[in-house]
Amino acid sequence: MPSSLPPSSRASVLDLVPVLPVVVVDDPVDAVPLARALVAGGLPAIEVTLRTPGALDAVRAITAEVPAAVVGVGTVITPAQVTESVAAGGRFLVSPGWTDVLLEAMRAAGVPFLPGVSTTSEVVALLERGVREMKFFPAEAAGGTAYLKSLAGPLPQARFCPTGGIGPANAPDYLALPNVGCVGGTWMLPADAVAARDWTRIEALAREAAVLGVTRPSPGRGGRTRSGV
Repeated sequence: MPSSLPPSSRASVLDLVPVLPVVVVDDPVDAVPLARALVAGGLPAIEVTLRTPGALDAVRAITAEVPAAVVGVGTVITPAQVTESVAAGGRFLVSPGWTDVLLEAMRAAGVPFLPGVSTTSEVVALLERGVREMKFFPAEAAGGTAYLKSLAGPLPQARFCPTGGIGPANAPDYLALPNVGCVGGTWMLPADAVAARDWTRIEALAREAAVLGVTRPSPGRGGRTRSGV
């Protein structure tokens, strides 16, 4: 399983890791050691969200100093943010939702992207526009594993990264679904560990998360073994 994504590639983000860490960087100084801890723990794909003023500085720093990391940008909701994110070094884009204007900007950016959906109609609309890989958000509030399982029959071509309300207890249930490529989560980044700069603890939690998807079903097949990244 590849652990890197060429900068201009449209390869699947969903197949990089079983768990995609969703990172909120309050202090850009923490970005590099945090990313190194995640990579060392087996989670090289990292989503840095645009929820803090220093988010893009964090993306730049990780891109420059942690070459093994595949850093993407999340909470992207405007075309301007698409441009800024890619310019900062973002290798993929994630949005909590989508519009046609945002979708057009993401396509033009030339990097993989995961637009967010929470309803069947939104999934169908994206499939109609040629998009097959999506973020399912907020996962637990929008119906969880039962909802995604119900979509697998009529819409088998859609694949998801569920995010929102997912932790180590329920992540395996999501990862067992054939239409789930990976899950997004924050549990390997507890606030107290980040505040204490306890990178050893974060690496250990990342290592635990990285093995959650060792045995994965393959869409349309009986199953497969995932060797990790």
